[in-house]
Amino acid sequence: MSEVLNVEEIFAGKVFTLGKMKERLPKNVYKELKRVMDQGGELSLATADVVAKAMKDWAVEHGATHYTHWFQPLTGITAEKHDAFVTHPDAEGKMILEFSGKELIKGEPDASSFPSGGLRATFEARGYTVWDITSPAFLKEDATGVILCIPTAFCSYKGEALDKKTPLLRSMEAVSEQALRIVRLFGNTGATKVVASVGPEQEYFLVDREKYLKRDDLIFAGRTLFGAPAPKGQELEDHYFGTIRERIGSYMKDLNIELWKLGVTAKTQHNEVAPAQHELAPIYETANIAVDHNQLVMETMKKVAGRHGMTCLLHEKPFAGVNGSGKHNNWSLGTDNGVNLLDPGDTPNANIQFLLVLACIMKAVDTHADLLRQSASDVGNDHRLGANEAPPAIISMFLGEQLEDVVKQLVETGEADHSIQGGKLQTGVSTLTDVDKDATDRNRTSPFAFTGNKFEFRMVGSSDSIADPNTTLNAIVAEAFCEAADLLEKADDFEMAVHDLIKEYMTKHRRIVFNGNGYSDEWVAEAARRGLPNIKSMVEASSALTTDKAIKLFERFGIFTKAELESREEILYETYSKTINIEALTMIEMAKKQILPAVMGYTKTLADTVLAVKEAGADASVQAEVLKEISAKLAESKQALTVLEEKTAKASAISDEKEKAFFFKDEVFTAMAALRAPVDALETMVDRKVWPIPTYGELIFEV
Repeated sequence: MSEVLNVEEIFAGKVFTLGKMKERLPKNVYKELKRVMDQGGELSLATADVVAKAMKDWAVEHGATHYTHWFQPLTGITAEKHDAFVTHPDAEGKMILEFSGKELIKGEPDASSFPSGGLRATFEARGYTVWDITSPAFLKEDATGVILCIPTAFCSYKGEALDKKTPLLRSMEAVSEQALRIVRLFGNTGATKVVASVGPEQEYFLVDREKYLKRDDLIFAGRTLFGAPAPKGQELEDHYFGTIRERIGSYMKDLNIELWKLGVTAKTQHNEVAPAQHELAPIYETANIAVDHNQLVMETMKKVAGRHGMTCLLHEKPFAGVNGSGKHNNWSLGTDNGVNLLDPGDTPNANIQFLLVLACIMKAVDTHADLLRQSASDVGNDHRLGANEAPPAIISMFLGEQLEDVVKQLVETGEADHSIQGGKLQTGVSTLTDVDKDATDRNRTSPFAFTGNKFEFRMVGSSDSIADPNTTLNAIVAEAFCEAADLLEKADDFEMAVHDLIKEYMTKHRRIVFNGNGYSDEWVAEAARRGLPNIKSMVEASSALTTDKAIKLFERFGIFTKAELESREEILYETYSKTINIEALTMIEMAKKQILPAVMGYTKTLADTVLAVKEAGADASVQAEVLKEISAKLAESKQALTVLEEKTAKASAISDEKEKAFFFKDEVFTAMAALRAPVDALETMVDRKVWPIPTYGELIFEV
């Protein structure tokens, strides 16, 4: 029998939780720490010293020798610099391990070596990491040893945000402040803040590591740049929620254990739609902790896969022809005294606070559809958004039958006197219990869907940080709340004013609501008629950050300055160009050094066969025809390779980052597709024993 796993015992064993702090800290120190966590402010240095010592002692007890300020620069991944707890030996040569409050609160990595979009010159190296007191410290353990990781923000010497966490924390404060104004209007005087909560579902692929290491494109680009479809894909729909194979199940078990130790509430696991694709979903957490934990989830997925002889692929589209991966960002708002602002209750038509919140979110999403689309854009996501899988590149909101009917009543008559109820699900089987139905179905094609008591933002890419979409969501909703509160707080007749405002917002922004098939061509045409933006690529989306509308929004709530926004736009262009350049160079190398030589060798074998058959006096027409077809595709591949080399070289010579990014999108990426087409055709024509790289069939079905 396998060893019994005590989840309650191991959960958060590697986390310096509030419970551990309460046990180890003096009461007055813990009280001050908790006050700053809940209400903001600064810890005194004396208190910080006590906390640091307790944190260090706990970490050392678990084998830690080093600590790091763990932060999230604009690379989209995490960064860390390890410092030992060791100090200068005393007079007797004895080593003392120390960790001060100053070291806990502030670190200093090299700010010029991370993406800054011009905010930091090469010679301007100073930057600071600052402890995020609201996100618990944790231990990472691997071949490096045990490292105490302290979640931190990362800012330049002048205070500009150089990371993902700082703007997120700013946005959380902004939406809390404005949402409090809304709940105060409805008599909630007990709440002291409103918390943005997030539950990100994470999709991923697993492939055999030995096969992975034979594919330069997977190693360098994270996706297959060449590859003909396998005879079978996902068309039988037999993988989704199918029985989990033992090798995958063993991986999932170890992954869960590692995540539970880190305090990540990994809850749901299953096979996803595409072969070799899977999903993990956690329970909701405060937005900034959810962001931290999602980074740990991705990092742990990769680490654990290696132990099982596999590689975890987080790219949004590692395999053409089957579904790519995303991460559904489930977002909600709740007061600290237990009120979910997105809970419609049993009769949403009579829940005025909910209807006002809904109207504000409709306004926010419609007004800033371009920003929301941008927040979910990355290079890999261009392969998913707008393609024939969820979701489309057009921002719309799914409300479901119940809420759409309420909106319709309010817009058309000014009153909502009823709401559709779910009723009972009757199976027609006497031994099956009739169950309560939800009042509405779900819509998997919607990019921003209401799902009972939250919104599910389905556009986010599987490899991307969820910090940007949640920063944007918090910001745009804060603005809508602020503008509503400005009007309602000075209204003489609140009930009449809130009724009129809900109707006004819903009438003006009803166009953003769409409950139909987001994949259909008809929706593309209908969205254009409604005036909704259809931003198809990351490059086109990037400029949304620096419109007058965006700058006004973010500066109004202190989330970004104009300079910070401009730097981020610049970084996006640079990232796109660098990524496509790497992909193009990888394709060139694979074609020149692996694929074309293999095909040329095969054509020689065919030519020798033709000659041998003819000399034997037999009909060699079939062999000759196959040789001719392969030679034609070989010539087409060589010509496309030459064009790709020329365009890649031309792109690299462009100095303007925006112009370069668009050239990579319009010219280089197109040339890559032109090379892939004949090469993929060759794969279907050449002897499998000759083909130099593992095929799709081997990669996604032999795991």
